[in-house]
Amino acid sequence: MDDALLTLLRAIDTPTVCNAIEVAQGKRGFNDFTRGTMLCSAPEDPAIVGYASTAKIAAVTPPTEPPEVIRERRMAYYKQMAEAPKPSICVIEDEDYPNAIGAYWGEVNTTIHKGFGMSGTLTNGVMRDLGDMAKGYPVVAGSIGPSHGFVHVTALQCPVNVFGLTIHPGDLVHADLHGAVVVPPDVIPLLGAAIKKMQDTEHLILGPAREPGFDFEAFEAAWAAFEKARV
Repeated sequence: MDDALLTLLRAIDTPTVCNAIEVAQGKRGFNDFTRGTMLCSAPEDPAIVGYASTAKIAAVTPPTEPPEVIRERRMAYYKQMAEAPKPSICVIEDEDYPNAIGAYWGEVNTTIHKGFGMSGTLTNGVMRDLGDMAKGYPVVAGSIGPSHGFVHVTALQCPVNVFGLTIHPGDLVHADLHGAVVVPPDVIPLLGAAIKKMQDTEHLILGPAREPGFDFEAFEAAWAAFEKARV
């Protein structure tokens, strides 16, 4: 992914990326995206784009491992996130979902991860401190809650599942207030052209629909051109 594509991806929403992937693949049926409704800490911010650095957490019950093991894994977690290839996105599966209670994402962790140069976080877990989270570090989460419970890191650099989407370390992820999508590696070189083609195709119907005097006859002609051009 070059700088031009990164800039483009940050400027468009996740539904546009989903559509563009289908354009690049030349067919419908792409399904590597989240299911259900997620919450975004900063819905007006640009999309989160980056290569996934993954981990798992839990918080409902206290950890059973020795404290030194828990601390060592926590430090290994922060080292992993700090050194993740950029652009990077932190992707966390809360193993307590759908009964997650541990708000791992608040003022402290968003500030730390932003300081590491990460683009944002995707999680099925909990966020809090909504007024105090680091500016320019969006979190797309499963819920909002007030406390951290017994939150602790349970696994690093492993496949995770967030709202039905399986994400592997190093996957290219695009996320915003709509949810998240994993961009297939073979699509990445085609994505810029696919986005332009999709936007040009949509203009065939959106352009006429925004003109004064738009009626069914104009719609019918525009829709015929739109259908011919789209996937």
